[in-house]
Amino acid sequence: MAEILETVMLICFGISWPMSVYKNIRARTAESMSLGFILMITTGYIAGISAKLAAHRYNYVLAVYIINLIMVSANLVVYFINKGYDRKRSELK
Repeated sequence: MAEILETVMLICFGISWPMSVYKNIRARTAESMSLGFILMITTGYIAGISAKLAAHRYNYVLAVYIINLIMVSANLVVYFINKGYDRKRSELK
């Protein structure tokens, strides 16, 4: 039961990441993004994955952690792309 509840929590968090990536791609600015927040979430998912690996629990919960980490990593990439757009805009002023 604990793994089912953990999976539900991860899915609820995970649903927001594709929406965030899409919103940030469309915004083309990093002004509303927080690098610290993205790195904290990334660290949390890495810790969750590490806990599953250390406990030798290779199941669907681990897969959900990995999917979420991929989505947060995509958001990290978008952050740096958008920072580049912001830099170019500030140079044109």
